[in-house]
Amino acid sequence: MRSSSFLLYGANGYTGELIARYANQYHLQPILAGRRKEVIEQLSNRLHLPYRVFDINDKVAVQAALKEVKAVINAAGPFHLTARQMVEACLQTGVHYLDINGDIAVFEMIKQYDAAAKKAGIMLLPGAGFDVVPTDCIALQLKKLLPDATSLQLAFASLGGALSHGTATTMANKLGEGGAIRKDGKIIHESLGQKGMWVDFGIKKLFVMNIPWGDVSTAYFTTGIPNIESYTRISKKVYYLLKLQPLFNWLLRKSFVRNRIKKKIDRRPTGPSDEQRSNAIGLVWGRVRNAAGKTVVARLSGPEGYTLTTHSALIIMQKTLHGNFSTGYQTPASAYGQNLVMEIPGVQREAVS
Repeated sequence: MRSSSFLLYGANGYTGELIARYANQYHLQPILAGRRKEVIEQLSNRLHLPYRVFDINDKVAVQAALKEVKAVINAAGPFHLTARQMVEACLQTGVHYLDINGDIAVFEMIKQYDAAAKKAGIMLLPGAGFDVVPTDCIALQLKKLLPDATSLQLAFASLGGALSHGTATTMANKLGEGGAIRKDGKIIHESLGQKGMWVDFGIKKLFVMNIPWGDVSTAYFTTGIPNIESYTRISKKVYYLLKLQPLFNWLLRKSFVRNRIKKKIDRRPTGPSDEQRSNAIGLVWGRVRNAAGKTVVARLSGPEGYTLTTHSALIIMQKTLHGNFSTGYQTPASAYGQNLVMEIPGVQREAVS
């Protein structure tokens, strides 16, 4: 077992391949893994990296692959179909678990394994990418600036770039399911896009609406702030159209509707080109408020989401393999602090009020 080796499951996906390509910059060697031999083998030959082929539901094969390493990055979404199996295999083999999930329900599910992970001496750290490293770090920064904060709003946007197949497919699987916020410490489900507002990201003011982003789960774990809302950029025209979505949720949940959308997704490019990624910008904004009405705002700019995900996942993996980890369930900021995001190339951050 090489000290720089880790298992990369879902290596043939858009983000998985980026992680594999950039791993050498962090002196890491991924063992590529996935269930489709042809594409994994092709990627292995191109990048000159070892590989394993197995299905996530084959418990024996998963554990055999994990026994070769100390840690795994699960890059195979949708994560509600892969995370539990990999987490349970990690608990059996004593292997640290990272993923790039952004699904609230998956975070909540993995959190249930906290005690088991501590007993096994391993770390479970989902959300090691754009979902949710920058927002989690902003949340912790704001909590420290206003310790008695009772509410937290987070927003993110991208200028340029595009969606990968995996991200678009995950979104298609969520059609008709509505939104979520945290209120008085509890996750509350509501219609999508209940709130919209203008946010000054520093570079530009953009209109955003609230969405069920992973921070509704993770930021609460990191900060303990009881009221949390997450927002993303959207055109006002689409925002007003989404007000009608509750009338059509029953239809959007139908498998034939989702399958038709997925077929259209499959006809698109797998994700943004290297040039598109290099020309795009990721933006994050956060605001906390206390019971007296005092507010503090912070914002961040950096690489677009896929580039940031690649670097953040590899930075966390490097730390983990060097023995820098906390056992049990962790979020990026709970494990590595508010300045973790500043280790990512190109990130700038400021507190503005």
